[in-house]
Amino acid sequence: MRNGTPASPLDGLLGRGTDHAIGLFRMVTGFLFACHGAATLFDVLGGAYGGTPAFGDWPSWWAAVIQLVGGGLVFAGVGTRAAAVVCSGSMAYAYFVEHQPEALFPIENGGEAAAMFCWSFLLIAALGPGRWALAPVLARSRRPADRTARGEQDEAATSAR
Repeated sequence: MRNGTPASPLDGLLGRGTDHAIGLFRMVTGFLFACHGAATLFDVLGGAYGGTPAFGDWPSWWAAVIQLVGGGLVFAGVGTRAAAVVCSGSMAYAYFVEHQPEALFPIENGGEAAAMFCWSFLLIAALGPGRWALAPVLARSRRPADRTARGEQDEAATSAR
């Protein structure tokens, strides 16, 4: 029983897969966002909606860079929370500056994708990367070098005494 309601038989089954579901959600969301950035920057995957922006054009070129790099980082699970906050903020900006002035609701102003990406990345930032993130693997690969460097420093300090 949770919060006064009886537990569903699915709670146990679905509860065990939460970390996997979060990881898959992170990967799919990051991949789709990175694809959108690649399409905008490099005119691939069907091309950009409004044409390929010139280098440095505000805000379209910068938004596409955030989409490509941020989406790639979120997909890989490296710097996930920080990248997700930046991606979420960029989509909030896109929604409120580009879409919302046209009409109040996303269905009316064409901002459904911006709103969904914004909230999806905010959720990823709050929940973390889930399973299959590269950050723990990269941290493990750096540890032996750190230990060796610390060990050498400890030996040097001990021999100096």
